[in-house]
Amino acid sequence: MGRIPWGPGTFGSVVGLGWFALLLATGNVYLFLAGIVLSIGLSVWLCGEGEKILKQKDPGSIVLDEIVAIPVCGLVWVWLQWRTAHVLPTADKFLSTWRLILFLFVFFRIFDIAKPWPIRKSQSLPSGWGVTVDDLLAAVYVNVVVGVGVWLRVI
Repeated sequence: MGRIPWGPGTFGSVVGLGWFALLLATGNVYLFLAGIVLSIGLSVWLCGEGEKILKQKDPGSIVLDEIVAIPVCGLVWVWLQWRTAHVLPTADKFLSTWRLILFLFVFFRIFDIAKPWPIRKSQSLPSGWGVTVDDLLAAVYVNVVVGVGVWLRVI
């Protein structure tokens, strides 16, 4: 996927939607959150190793950072669902909410590519931190958009 000559981050983001659904499929909020935290830690480590092997700063062929950031993009939606029903939304509910998927995907790609402040600055963090944190910050921006979208009832 990272070797795809055009848009490897976009393809990584599609896989991230699947990772989000898989985490929701656990049906357990603690496993969901643990999966996010552990995958972020794994991304920092593996992306840092990838930079060393490839001898490049944040090479496009590394897409694990996009994969682990996509579930973070949906945390506001998950929290709103949890607050209402006190249960983790199901993977089926996520996969059937096409507007949410579209919002997550499109706005994540916009923020990941445009890199508004402080996303671009975060890339100067050492090793895998710079690779992963910029995508996590893009996910924070997405959560703001999703929150507004839910408030406006367009999601």
